[in-house]
Amino acid sequence: MVTNFRKLNIKIIKCTKCARLVKFRNKIGTNKRKQYINENYWAKPVTGFGDLNGKILLVGLAPAAHGGNRTGRVFTGDRSAEFLYKCLYKAKMSNKQNSINKNDGLKLYDAYITTALKCVPPGDKPTLTELKTCFKYFKQEIDLLKNVRIIIALGKIAFDACIKFYKEIYFLKNKDYFFAHGVKYNLPDKKILIGCYHPSPRNVNTKRINLNKMVRLLKNAKENVI
Repeated sequence: MVTNFRKLNIKIIKCTKCARLVKFRNKIGTNKRKQYINENYWAKPVTGFGDLNGKILLVGLAPAAHGGNRTGRVFTGDRSAEFLYKCLYKAKMSNKQNSINKNDGLKLYDAYITTALKCVPPGDKPTLTELKTCFKYFKQEIDLLKNVRIIIALGKIAFDACIKFYKEIYFLKNKDYFFAHGVKYNLPDKKILIGCYHPSPRNVNTKRINLNKMVRLLKNAKENVI
């Protein structure tokens, strides 16, 4: 499995299929945020990360411009990562409370994190064509993660992307799937999709999501796979 993931991740990192996304990720890597001006941005597609034998898959929409696109690891180096990893640590799903860079010694327990789209899109809005192009990588990840039983979509946009993916790849029946924090849907491959508010500073500051609420959702997901 490790070898197969290594081969897949090499393909992902080398991908240049979406010209708009390639141009945008490179632009961000050149026009750096002031606080990171002396850093070398990753500015390439970002692969998933975590326990390859995990039963829980956390899915975001895409790498953050100055998070994953800078550090080269999903949900790493930004304020969303700070909150997410406090919660994962509290739920005993990680060995550290923060995700700073690729060499910080972070490990996940029984969980893997990835994004539906591997490159940062302008305005956090990928086109449908870009999503469908990247779905082939997302499918290969899911196929390789043979123990995954629960998918947690981090935010409504990631939730909608997961539904689009299942409609495209698995011919999910055309019914309405409404996003809400904690909502659950059975998927055609016998996995369960759970909606979760995105761990963004905006959601935390407005108290839409807090530590207890997020940890409770993560622990409930763990209980469902024991």
